[in-house]
Amino acid sequence: MKPNPEQVPYVPDLDLVYPANPDAHMILGRQEVDLVLDEHYPFLDKSPAFRIRSALIYLGIFTLVFIIAPIRFGLKIEGRGKLKKHRALFRNGALTVSNHVLRWDFLCILQAIRFRRLYFPAWKENISGPDRNLIRLVGGIPVPTDIHGMKYFNRAFDELHEKKKWFHVFPEGSNWPYYQPIRPFKKGMFTMAYKYNLPVIPLAFSYRPSRGLYRIFKKNHPLITLRVGTPLLPDLTLPRKEAVNLLREQCHKTIVELAGIRNNPWPCEGD
Repeated sequence: MKPNPEQVPYVPDLDLVYPANPDAHMILGRQEVDLVLDEHYPFLDKSPAFRIRSALIYLGIFTLVFIIAPIRFGLKIEGRGKLKKHRALFRNGALTVSNHVLRWDFLCILQAIRFRRLYFPAWKENISGPDRNLIRLVGGIPVPTDIHGMKYFNRAFDELHEKKKWFHVFPEGSNWPYYQPIRPFKKGMFTMAYKYNLPVIPLAFSYRPSRGLYRIFKKNHPLITLRVGTPLLPDLTLPRKEAVNLLREQCHKTIVELAGIRNNPWPCEGD
């Protein structure tokens, strides 16, 4: 059955089969290197060559990508005024959070917050695949699978926070292209928000039917809307576990509402 173009929210019909397990990965790239995430791995690569390449990549994003994304996806960004209104909250950094539905969704997030570098935890397998260099250059830091490696991962984010850097997280964990409901959220980065007392900026991707020239050139692919929500603050008066769960619940609820979803089928807890 084809979707009603006036349906709110618009649900694209792309004949994609989504997994039953919300943690499953739909996009599995080939593994080209074997990563060892220990004390010898440069979670923060400070070499001059890396810094120059990273700066050039961001220059390309801030110029070419910011022009291409609205053309390629019909990208519309709503609610950016909230960032200006609450900018005093961001003096020590911030954490942006969104659903994970596009190959370019991180680039769209960068366009929403404008001219800021973001650092984000990256799935180890992605840092082992063909896009590994690009992911690292834009700010991806691989998540170790063992406690020993996590010590150095955490140190990297401690250092970034000391420099008042901004972070991003896809708490759904995996990219489901053009998926409409909001899947459960993992709590790891909400723990980090509590630890660093960072404001959390919720953002939601939703879709619009193709119209005009987009209907000709993009066929049935939907257009993209990205909405920015009001920042959320961790409640430091609560015990850590309770505060983290509350922040995750508030963020999940806000992103559901920003996406225009009335009856989301997934709970907020993903672990």
